[in-house]
This record gives sequence, structure tokens and C-alpha cells, in this order.
Amino acid sequence: MLPCMDDSVDLSIVAEVSRDPRATLAQLSERVGLGVSAVQARLRRLESTGVITGYRAIIDPQAVGRTLSAFIEITPLDPRQPDVAPELLEHLDAIEACHSIAGDAAYILFVRVATPRDLEALIRDIRLAASVSTRTTVVLQTFYENRPMALAPGSAPG
Repeated sequence: MLPCMDDSVDLSIVAEVSRDPRATLAQLSERVGLGVSAVQARLRRLESTGVITGYRAIIDPQAVGRTLSAFIEITPLDPRQPDVAPELLEHLDAIEACHSIAGDAAYILFVRVATPRDLEALIRDIRLAASVSTRTTVVLQTFYENRPMALAPGSAPG
């Protein structure tokens, strides 16, 4: 069952929180045109129904020494084996995201490491842990990521 949003005001609140998760209730209230207590009640409902699942800090990877990003496609060496690659790889902290995909590969991983040597070691660890073949694409430059969701009125499921 999909989480629900009641109306365009809920959609506006979600869009504002997506753009600025540190906004105060007063700021959100001003931006969406409701009183602070009404915004607070709606936020609590959006959180309790699973529309808003959390808030987090976005860390500059350069500042913490993870200057090399890559996408790694993984394909099981033996497709008859159980498909448990995500579970087998979740202990590897350099993997930021694991997506099941359509196409020749089974999954695509987004990873960040410090050096090419670290990437090489990570690829080795992935192959050993999950018994997969890999295809790696190194990111040269990222123009944008972690973008807020652009939500338009009428785009909410209902």
C-alpha cells in the first residue's frame, strides 16, 4: 500500500522539506501558507504514514577523502545460485547504493573510494563476496546529485 498525501498542501510540504530538510516549522508555515501547528500536524502524519522516511546530512565526498566515484555492474557467475548479492555486499561501506536493474547485469552499484587502488581492492572484494563478474565505469565529473524531488500538484498517488 502506498503512503498517502491528502492534498496539494501535503505535496508542497514534502517538496519544501525535500529542498530544505532543516527548515523550521515557522519557515515551512510561511512557505506553504498554513499555521505552524497545522504544518507540524501534517509533518507528523507524513512521517507516520511513511511519506517522509527520514532526514539526513549530505556529506561532501571530497571533504572526507572519497574523491573517486564509480558505477559497478554485477552479474552472477552462476545464475542458478540464489540471488543474495545485496545481502552479501552490504558490509562494504564504499557501496553507497545498490539497484536491481533490467538488462544484462543484475545490479548496479554506486561506490565512492579514495584512490584507484582502493577501487581495484573494492572490485576484488565484491567479486569474492558475491561470486559475480563486474563491469566498472569511473565517474569523471558529477554535475548534480541528491536533488530535491520536484513535485507538481496532481503528481501524488491517490
